[in-house]
Amino acid sequence: MSIKKRYVFTGIISIFLFLIVWFISVALAYPPVPPNTNAESLPREEVSKGFYRIGNNWFKKNEFGIYEMYVEGSPYDRGIINGKLSSELVKRQEDIFVGQITELVPNKTYRGFLKYLIGWFNRNLDENIPLEYKQEISGVSFSASENYGAIGTPYQRLLNYHAAHDIGHALQDKNLVGCTSFAAWDAKSEDGGLVVGRNFDFYVGDEFAQDKIVAFIAPDSGFKFMMVTWGGMTGVLSGMNEKGLTVTINAAKSDPPLGSATPISLVAREILQYASTIDEANKIASKRKTFVSESILVGSANENKAAIIEKSPNKQGLFESNQNYIVCSNHYQSEVYANDPLNIQNKKESSSLYRYERMNQLIGKYPKIGVKETAQILRNKNGLNDKELGFGNERAMNQLIAHHSVIFKPTLRQVWVSSNPYVLGAYVAYDLNKIFQLKGLNKDTAIYEKSLVIPADPFISTQEFRNYESYKRLKQFLKKQISKEAIVSEDSIVKIVKCNPESYEAHWIAGDCYKYLGKRDEASTMYKEALKKEIPTLIEKNKIEKLLSTLYEN
Repeated sequence: MSIKKRYVFTGIISIFLFLIVWFISVALAYPPVPPNTNAESLPREEVSKGFYRIGNNWFKKNEFGIYEMYVEGSPYDRGIINGKLSSELVKRQEDIFVGQITELVPNKTYRGFLKYLIGWFNRNLDENIPLEYKQEISGVSFSASENYGAIGTPYQRLLNYHAAHDIGHALQDKNLVGCTSFAAWDAKSEDGGLVVGRNFDFYVGDEFAQDKIVAFIAPDSGFKFMMVTWGGMTGVLSGMNEKGLTVTINAAKSDPPLGSATPISLVAREILQYASTIDEANKIASKRKTFVSESILVGSANENKAAIIEKSPNKQGLFESNQNYIVCSNHYQSEVYANDPLNIQNKKESSSLYRYERMNQLIGKYPKIGVKETAQILRNKNGLNDKELGFGNERAMNQLIAHHSVIFKPTLRQVWVSSNPYVLGAYVAYDLNKIFQLKGLNKDTAIYEKSLVIPADPFISTQEFRNYESYKRLKQFLKKQISKEAIVSEDSIVKIVKCNPESYEAHWIAGDCYKYLGKRDEASTMYKEALKKEIPTLIEKNKIEKLLSTLYEN
């Protein structure tokens, strides 16, 4: 090798090493130094099978399949104890999450590229998270899996998982998480008190939703609160604090961000822990910069009403209803966003406006709304004017994919959480006043309110539900067969339509299968049938129309 070439080679290597060092310095997050490490040595005690305890803190599974956890103390201690009590779930949720990513992005090289891309994107993530929550996440990370060191350190991974909702929402320009929530009060409420209901339609596969946790947190600062979560997640998606303030989040349309900010679940967590009124919640939200757009429905027992904080990376609005109820889907309603191009586009192209109108229609059916009426609304599977949509349609209140569904009675500090599957299992009731008065649990005792449990939806026992479950399995199987260029039988194509006959998606998949088999006439028939059904988004409708129009092209 000549001296000139050697210098060039050395220069390239130097630049490459510099870039690696630079990437590590800007993209890698290091856990904060804890005030003390005493909690690290605390042992987890298994008092009875499946019932674990560390001091006053405990973790168990109830007869409905919902995990229940109580954690108290300082941020780092809470994190350590949370992780130790639920260590199996922390590891299992990461296994499922990484498995889903591997399935969605099967190419190992591309996954590696995405790792560095997201690492760079999240290079300032820890700078936008309050120290308290970084300490808590750091504590939980001690219980994280040892199998994913190639992705990052346990702390890095858990920190980034808290932004997974935001990143997925920002990069996925269609199929926003189609959550719907509402609140009613005064004359519209059964007893005049505030009632809040929400479906959290965040879907990362059926396995991910199996192990939901109802966590009761007693921090050393701020208010005690409950939230519905999963192993390793300290951010809030749905929750209520001891002052009767409730928080639920709904995604909205965003421009692709250029860098990370505060994950929306941690903004919601801060509100829940430190706010007792809508105004206090609004002020906390305004302090934090987010990198996606989100609606935060806040219910307040102190004011006996609810309002929606509408937040985007560049501005924030507060929407207050002039009626005695409020509806939140995935578009904005405040004056701040009245002429916002993205919001206008979102209402036109997504399912948000349809669900908003359907929710208003369902609320109008009831003179007064109580907890049972709220459950009926959240479980409704039909469209406007009760039109059949096919099961799993994004236009429905109940899309049969929900991670969880929650009903709050803030004045009474009562909450109902749905058990599996979806929104169909029993709603299990909890009284926060009673739970936060417990001084630890010495044995596995029921902490839910047995007399207040709402029974499972009868739909769960029908042939239609069993058909829908078959439909989901067939959908996954047929898509994999096509992607692998494997055998697809015509019997399975007929069956997928039969299992969900009113679904546009069933006909769309059948059309794709016939096209794959070279049966263009049959594919054309299926695509045309799909276009006759209720299609949730304009993007999906355009895709089917394009498939149909180009079907006979070589």
